[in-house]
Amino acid sequence: MSEKNIGSIIDITMEKLRAMVDADTILGTPVTVEGNTIIPVSKVSFGLATGGSDFPTKAEKEVFGGGGGAGVSITPMGVIAMSGDNIKFIPISNEVTNLDRALQMLPELIEKVKTFINEKKGTVEVPDIKVGK
Repeated sequence: MSEKNIGSIIDITMEKLRAMVDADTILGTPVTVEGNTIIPVSKVSFGLATGGSDFPTKAEKEVFGGGGGAGVSITPMGVIAMSGDNIKFIPISNEVTNLDRALQMLPELIEKVKTFINEKKGTVEVPDIKVGK
């Protein structure tokens, strides 16, 4: 099988996938209204498939056939709402996942890290953090 041909298929498929998904897709553009900032958060899933084969021919020329494709799913998860020092993750659905719990704990984690840094004057201790029920 021609490495050059399959490589071209993968390169083109990845290029198209990059055009569909970037970091701004997961954490959207922050919107600020009256001192309050809202950042949309989405879950992005994607799949990628490529393949190809050389075909027998009576001519001395190589005959290659192949294809590739990708699919993307973007699901809104919620928003990060910030007002002064108050930071919250507000989920869109009632279904609470470990990701939701982790995002909800993020502001508390940031505060704990700030406190440890201030208390230890540059020495950081990592607290035990439990994610889950």
